[in-house]
Amino acid sequence: MFATVEFVELLERSENLGRMIRDSEVMAAYNSSQEALYQDSETKAKIDAFTAVKEQYEEVQRFGRYHPDYSSIMKEIRSKKREMDMDANVAAFKIAERNLQKLLDEISGTLAATVSETVKAPRSGAAMKDSGCGCGSGGACGCAS
Repeated sequence: MFATVEFVELLERSENLGRMIRDSEVMAAYNSSQEALYQDSETKAKIDAFTAVKEQYEEVQRFGRYHPDYSSIMKEIRSKKREMDMDANVAAFKIAERNLQKLLDEISGTLAATVSETVKAPRSGAAMKDSGCGCGSGGACGCAS
């Protein structure tokens, strides 16, 4: 692809948009809440405990209900996940993460809609969800596929 003045200008504007997002309050909240996750020793211990049990869980999942530790691992992973999710730092991070994703989705949606009504854009944090429409128009065609 040849670099035209228009192409270079688009790249510069997209870089500016990226800097605006990076410098936004939403991104600052995300970064500070992520930092808090790993600076608080209790929170870090809960995350580490959940991660350790998650590795056991993945091993058990290979065999399903037939694994001898299935019941105990299932109970333990639910317990560790609940402990981790109830931590104030984890909850704050999840909220900040959701807010950042919402901002990115809104920007993507606005860009896509500006280009064309049929351009696919991520919605609700899911990049390019399958709309069930097989024609490739983003589901706006109303076909009965």
